[in-house]
Amino acid sequence: MYNHIVVAMALDHGFGPHAMQVAQKLLSEGGKITALHVFEDPQGTVNAFIDKSVSDAAFEAAQERIAERVAGIANTEGVAIKGHGGRSIIDFASAQNADCIILGSHKPDLADFLLGSTAARVVRHAHCAVHVLRDSV
Repeated sequence: MYNHIVVAMALDHGFGPHAMQVAQKLLSEGGKITALHVFEDPQGTVNAFIDKSVSDAAFEAAQERIAERVAGIANTEGVAIKGHGGRSIIDFASAQNADCIILGSHKPDLADFLLGSTAARVVRHAHCAVHVLRDSV
């Protein structure tokens, strides 16, 4: 059982409800769950064409969506941060002294074999236990 579980939640993927069920089962009595969404700002030259207010509004919307997703779930807080997926999940969990990270992983495609997936990075570099939920499709 774990005292602080970070559930990495991409708001556009369907792992969230299942991941939260798994987290509830693995949580120690009196423990807490943080549902974490990492918001990635557009990269490279795309930034030249997007007004900062658009990015800020999208981040605020992500904060609202993650809060809505966990509303009413006991011992759970929703948090949105800006950063890069894998590295930000690892850094956040470490800074919060989490003892478990739960995240989903889709069937890898060619880009994942060349670059590595977020789940693979988290598994390789996390300081704590990592539970990877596979896509059932």
